[in-house]
Amino acid sequence: MVFLAVVVILVLFISVAGYQYLMVVVAPEYDPDTMPLNYEIVGKGERNIILIHGMAGTKDYWKKDLEQVTGTYRLLLVDLLGFGDSPKPQSEYTLEIQLAALENIITNEGFNNGNTLILGHSMGAVISLALFAERPDWFRGATVIGLPVFEGKDQFLEQMSSNSFFDKLAVSSYGKVFCMLHPLYIVQWFKPKNLTDDVFRDSKKHTWQSYYNSLDEVILKTDLYALTKNIINRKILFIQGTDDKVAPFVNVEKFAKSFPRAKLMEIRDGDHQLFLKVPLEVWKAIDNYFDGKSQ
Repeated sequence: MVFLAVVVILVLFISVAGYQYLMVVVAPEYDPDTMPLNYEIVGKGERNIILIHGMAGTKDYWKKDLEQVTGTYRLLLVDLLGFGDSPKPQSEYTLEIQLAALENIITNEGFNNGNTLILGHSMGAVISLALFAERPDWFRGATVIGLPVFEGKDQFLEQMSSNSFFDKLAVSSYGKVFCMLHPLYIVQWFKPKNLTDDVFRDSKKHTWQSYYNSLDEVILKTDLYALTKNIINRKILFIQGTDDKVAPFVNVEKFAKSFPRAKLMEIRDGDHQLFLKVPLEVWKAIDNYFDGKSQ
């Protein structure tokens, strides 16, 4: 009986992993001209904000209490390439590819007028700073939440090794296989307490290639210190939880000191998903920093 159960489980694992692998193999290669990102624009305010989600997120990550700010801001919500309802082609999913895909949407919708803010979470925070650095004339500032700043892959692996079993497995030598099995563990039974039901449900919307390559190419291979040298005198709001196990507060605190006009907002006991807990506090901080007395 035990042997039969083991065989069934192995067959299930192999079937799921095989199907996920084949989905990537048979997918077409990325063509920016025929594979635009999925996005939507909400709000009718005079001020523009682009919202960029994190790893395994979607544009809907930002929708909690969003109606509170749609009268003030015109918001561009985007699914990054390989996530949400955007295309999931065969791709290296490099930072350069993600930036180019975003720039197409931004220019088409007129969010490159120099009066736009960027708001990014986690991997989206890295992409936000990169976009700001590449097109500084398009934007008047950036807000980054849960920014993963690491001095190298070894520091990242050391940090993740102290986290949950799933985090350890995701960054291990079996990481790709673990990503292929995500339909089996992104189920309600394993839902983290700091994620809402809809955000957790949307986290299935990626492939093992888009997840694994994005982690490696965007987070681990990006030198944020070198990348942001040309925007050190621009306005950047860092919002970071002191209990963030994915993006340690001390790393962000050190990085923020490179920016003389920056502000570091410390959220006591905040974790990596602090926006889902205090969205109105985040919006208030953005409003005060960029349009309030601190201007």
